[in-house]
Amino acid sequence: MTGLAIDDAAWASAWRRRSPGDKLLVSLGLVLSALLLPVWPGSLLVGLAAVVLALGPARVPVRTFARAVRAPLAFIVIGALTSVVEVGDGLGWAPDAAAQAGSLVGHAVAGSAAVLLLATTTPMSDLLPALQRLRVPAAVVEVAGLVYRMLFVLLTSLATIREAQTARMGYATVRSSYRSSGALAAAVLTRSWDRARRLQDGLAGRGLEAGLRVLPETLPASRRFEAATVAGLAALAAVSLGVAS
Repeated sequence: MTGLAIDDAAWASAWRRRSPGDKLLVSLGLVLSALLLPVWPGSLLVGLAAVVLALGPARVPVRTFARAVRAPLAFIVIGALTSVVEVGDGLGWAPDAAAQAGSLVGHAVAGSAAVLLLATTTPMSDLLPALQRLRVPAAVVEVAGLVYRMLFVLLTSLATIREAQTARMGYATVRSSYRSSGALAAAVLTRSWDRARRLQDGLAGRGLEAGLRVLPETLPASRRFEAATVAGLAALAAVSLGVAS
């Protein structure tokens, strides 16, 4: 089965056996710090802290973390560019375009790095039960679990169909590549829709009205880790506010 690099990194992380609550505390604390602290030097320190924790104690592969950052970074850059354009008599830059773009990029990159710290260290099988214990609505947790499972169906279908197309020289020329890509997208979406419908019919036929009941693995929380996290976040906030003032 085709896997996700982030999911593989989470299972292989040195923080795999750490409590999801501990990791949620770190990541959510960094996300809030990225949103509330001044962009300089707060966002820079938050981003550096998230990267250092991921590549250092958690031992996430550098290549995996760098590849995971690329997608949100593209959206951040596009959002920054559109936020500094001023529409009046014509298109132009806003008076404080550089400051606006820098603030948006700083906060967003730092927050994304903090979220990726959680994603690359915590498998979904650990995160979903933790969300249930935090009183997140059951419907939200169930939808998240189903989307996560369907991702692997999509990836498997994508790899299988593309391999068959490549074997038939479907990507030999630019024209055939466009044709094959369109057929690939149509086939994957159709197959995924069919699998989702059959899954729904199968669950309805078994009379399943509530979520799937599983026995989650219990990972004890570390008071020392939580205390160090709170102290680190407080120190980060103190340094950021001190430099900004």
